[in-house]
Amino acid sequence: MLGRKRFGRRRSSLTDAGLLVIRVAAGGLLAGHGAQKLFGWFGGHGLDGTSMWLESMGMRPARVWGVLAGLSELGGGLLTSLGFLGPAGPLGILAAMGMATAKVHLHKPIWVTSGGAELPVTNMAIATALLLAGPGRFSIDEALRLDVPRWVALPGLAAVGIGLGLGLKGGSPELATTSPEVAGAGLQAGEHAAHPI
Repeated sequence: MLGRKRFGRRRSSLTDAGLLVIRVAAGGLLAGHGAQKLFGWFGGHGLDGTSMWLESMGMRPARVWGVLAGLSELGGGLLTSLGFLGPAGPLGILAAMGMATAKVHLHKPIWVTSGGAELPVTNMAIATALLLAGPGRFSIDEALRLDVPRWVALPGLAAVGIGLGLGLKGGSPELATTSPEVAGAGLQAGEHAAHPI
C-alpha cells in the first residue's frame, strides 16, 4: 500500500512536470510569435506588416485584427507559460490558431511543408489538452491558490467562436499570403499578396 501511494505521488509530480514543459514550450513560442506581429521582435515585421497581411485577406479594419491576433498569441502564450488565470491562456491560443487555420491554411494539404495547418492544429491540440487538464502544480495559479473554475472555459469558447465567425465573414482566403512576414516584406515593397492558399 505504501509503495502504491509513493508511486502515485511520483506519477503526479511527473505529470505536473510534463505539463510545465508543454506549457513553457508551446506558450513561450506562441508569445514570441505574437511579439513578432505586434513589435517586430525576433525577426517579425511588427504591426504594420501584420496589418498589411490581414488587409490582403480582406480582414478590415486590418490594424484592429492585427492587434487582436498579436495579443491572442502574446497574451495567450504568456498566460499559458506561467499557468496563470486558468483557461484564459489556452483560449487565446485556440482563438489565434483557429483563425490562422481557417484563413490561411485550410485549403492546403495538412503538412507545414505545403503551407498547411500542421503547426496551428498541433498548437490547438496542446491548448485543448491544457484546458482539460489544467496548468498543474508548477504554475502561478497553484502558487497563488487561484482556482479558476473549468466552466469559465465555456463562455470563453463561445467568445472564440464569435470572433472566428466575424473574422471569416470578410475577405477571400484565396488572396491570403503564407505569413505576415512574407506579406509584410512584399507589401512594404509595394507588391501585392502573391501566395494563394
